[in-house]
Amino acid sequence: MALLSCSLGIRQPILDGDMRSFLRDARPWSFILFREACVTRDQVRQLCAELRQAAGHDAIVWIDQEGGRVARLKPPEWPVWPASAGYGAAYANDKALGVEAARLGHRLIAHELRAIGVDGDFTPVCDTPVDGADNIIGDRAFSRTPREIAVLARAALEGLHEGGVSGCIKHMPGHGRAEADSHLALPRVSADKAALADDIFPFAALADAEAAMTAHIVYEAWDPDRPATCSPLVIDEIIRGRIGFQGCLMSDDLDMKALQYALNGGLKERAEAALRAGCDVVLQCSGVLRDMEAAAEGCSELQGLSLVRARAVERFAKQKPADFDAEAGWARFRELMADYGAR
Repeated sequence: MALLSCSLGIRQPILDGDMRSFLRDARPWSFILFREACVTRDQVRQLCAELRQAAGHDAIVWIDQEGGRVARLKPPEWPVWPASAGYGAAYANDKALGVEAARLGHRLIAHELRAIGVDGDFTPVCDTPVDGADNIIGDRAFSRTPREIAVLARAALEGLHEGGVSGCIKHMPGHGRAEADSHLALPRVSADKAALADDIFPFAALADAEAAMTAHIVYEAWDPDRPATCSPLVIDEIIRGRIGFQGCLMSDDLDMKALQYALNGGLKERAEAALRAGCDVVLQCSGVLRDMEAAAEGCSELQGLSLVRARAVERFAKQKPADFDAEAGWARFRELMADYGAR
């Protein structure tokens, strides 16, 4: 059963006939739900079933549910989780309770996701913000200290796994120094290799994670000509080599302006460049059918080591969650995080 090396963004609450027909032919490896696609619990559950039926396999359905300002599931239909920096603040006050909160908060996220048919979450963020950087990361980071980030990100990832949800560490090899938002521009990081060693520490500490997402950033000390997503040098020597990550490597969204400025051509060429550089899967997130078709033209069949890595991600997403008392979990979580954004 051949699957395409892409994950496609869905921004409609109900699939139309043209979309179903395309997905049936393309057979993407996975999907990503955006805010526009998430209206009610019953509706999302039905949409996930339709996506899997259209693609012809039990595809992972991903979402960006970090907490804070990056949350596709919004109130009043869904609860509110704090930004990752809230866990860092709790950790600064009491290390053991901060770790417990990060793990429990993500166990609760997993509980909500599995209940609606979603089994992948693009979190935890392992970036280390520095002074002067663009605020695109900001409070999405657990801390400004790499070692603290590693501890809390590990707890978050374990919480997702306990709930039967795959995680994805991001944005490798580090977005915290970017002075521009890669959604809007092509950031260049001029820091030297010694400084960049701090940035990759949390990723190296979580190198056994099942999935990671690349950064659309040029790191001048490593490859001054190409963003990490499209750099064989960065992917081979830094991500696979120094960091030691051997899981499924996914690109950030091909639609982002950073890649438009970095590469000639359209979505087809961006997909080809990312896969050629060493990404296993590319993300295309506009939700527009013609964009999906263009990106799919640049994708290949998942095979070899990339297929092995993708299957390893699926094992986390398809495992049965352990028994969990969500009501008691929420009570404890609100107690732990009362001063740090939980409600």
